[in-house]
Amino acid sequence: MPGCQHTQVHAMQRVSARFVLALAATILAALPLHAQGPLDPVRQLYNQGRYDQAISAAAKLATGASSDAANLLLGRSCLERFRKNRDDGDLVAAREALRAVRPARLSPGDRSDYLVGLGELLYLGESYGAAVEMFRTALDSGRDLDSSAVERLFDWWATALDRQAQSGLAAFSDGNYRAIRDRAQIELGRMPESVSAFYWLAASNRYLGDLPKAYDSAVAGWIRAPSDEERGLALRADLDHLVIEAIIPERARISGATDSDRERAAATLRAAWEAVKRDWPNK
Repeated sequence: MPGCQHTQVHAMQRVSARFVLALAATILAALPLHAQGPLDPVRQLYNQGRYDQAISAAAKLATGASSDAANLLLGRSCLERFRKNRDDGDLVAAREALRAVRPARLSPGDRSDYLVGLGELLYLGESYGAAVEMFRTALDSGRDLDSSAVERLFDWWATALDRQAQSGLAAFSDGNYRAIRDRAQIELGRMPESVSAFYWLAASNRYLGDLPKAYDSAVAGWIRAPSDEERGLALRADLDHLVIEAIIPERARISGATDSDRERAAATLRAAWEAVKRDWPNK
């Protein structure tokens, strides 16, 4: 990108409270798993973050009539525990459990969660391109997912594209950010409340060199964010970091030939951003 160099802005740098993230410098969070008879207590343990107990309970059911859904829960629980403790054994156990799942025997909702589990496994193994495809499939096929689940899936997909671009494994990294920008616009058309789409619209425009559009997207996201809800506050923190640490310095850097010109431009931009925050404060 002419005039500026992209610095990676990961989800944990984006104050990721909105998705209760546990893995440093990444964005994966668990989707709620769907109720299904005898597995209800296991799912409750999983959704409470009690992964040791969930793993133990799911393992006992992994050879019975509900073995496929139980192995799905077992795999997802091992992935979440890996994110928490960074024990490679959990990553191996997650892979083995997910390999044992027969997707055709899962409910439609569990099939979506299975794709997410595979995507998370690939992401944690740094196979970012394959994770992108898995998350994309889950996103495109998840007709029964609620808006919160769709938003999380979009965030995971976008972050996997970002990580692929940053790893140097993408053949043409600008294409990754164009894909993020274009889908963010689509998601905002469908879900105007999507905090992930607002963030990624600003971040992708910034990477692609359209710094005025990136700034305008950040302003729109700040104003649109719920100012009294956790996800809105998290989005505002994310956008503030992006604007202060990346968009303003990069716009200032290309705004004048001298250091004094650039310093004046940065001061003007910071004042404008502070005015936005003052006019639209958190409640």
